[in-house]
Amino acid sequence: MIGILLSNLGTPSAPTAPALRRYLAQFLSDRRIVDVNRPLWWLILHGVILRTRPAKSAAKYRKIWTDEGSPLLSISRQQRAAIGAELERAMGDSFHIALGMRYGEPSIRSGLDELCGAGCRKVLVLPLYPQYASATTVSTYDAVADALRAVPVAPEIRFAGSYY
Repeated sequence: MIGILLSNLGTPSAPTAPALRRYLAQFLSDRRIVDVNRPLWWLILHGVILRTRPAKSAAKYRKIWTDEGSPLLSISRQQRAAIGAELERAMGDSFHIALGMRYGEPSIRSGLDELCGAGCRKVLVLPLYPQYASATTVSTYDAVADALRAVPVAPEIRFAGSYY
């Protein structure tokens, strides 16, 4: 069976300050996002940003949050369903599609676990970014490589650089 891992940037799990703190800590700790002196950045991130920004960001997220959750997660789920329906129409049931966000949940690790659990031996990683960039696409590649370290029998992986 072939697996397809759709990946998008990510979203906090809830529009709350604690959820935003976890999300921002993961996002802003990525060297591909912020590439500055690590000890200095750690102090700025943990001493200032993660103490002040989560509550402000949570208030903004609450304004756009829907019954299905974060708009980005909802849209990503819709894309997964639409791609799945189109592939099933064209190719039958020889594939499994999972969703994995680069930051937040569902994680890339959980998406790969789902694909491996479904018996996928080949996986196409399809980052849903409109352009190839180090801070988006390559960061996703990094996360896939990190997640594969914990998979006992890793599938064959292929990456699509740009979805268009």
